[in-house]
Amino acid sequence: MDKIPNTQRKMARFSAHMTWILILVMLTYGFNAYLEQRDNPNSQLSLANGADQVRLIADRKGQYRAPGAINGHPVSFVVDTGATYVSLPGSLANELSLPRQGKSFALTANGRVAVDLTQLEEVSLGGLSMSNVPAMIVPELDSQIVLLGMSFLKHLELQQSSGQLTIRLPK
Repeated sequence: MDKIPNTQRKMARFSAHMTWILILVMLTYGFNAYLEQRDNPNSQLSLANGADQVRLIADRKGQYRAPGAINGHPVSFVVDTGATYVSLPGSLANELSLPRQGKSFALTANGRVAVDLTQLEEVSLGGLSMSNVPAMIVPELDSQIVLLGMSFLKHLELQQSSGQLTIRLPK
């Protein structure tokens, strides 16, 4: 019986290990893509200007999350019709150099909190844009979340059906 040289056995073992590593990497990548789509189904929302409507799909928690922009800076919005103002964390407000235009209090899920009032030059969601949007800076907000409240949404028509939210310019 012919003996397989030691170097060939090592190469065969190495190839088998590399194949399994490649399979695991591909499975991990695919699973992460699945989780991203499940948790943020609107992550690929087009930011093209001039559109008259945006259609959002609810995530697995029933929330409508979408990419957008404040003063040209990319942000992640959560549509919140229960929020009076667009509400952003203090860290983002500092990053955008937003002026503080007064102090107030807000009732949140965590109780009453002190907030700063500000004005956003431009807020964009998909192709929908609005100028001079009142907002509040909430220091306790998660630094990854901007609540897209009624100071933006009240100027638009909202229609929810079957896990989809359509936001459009009024006719």
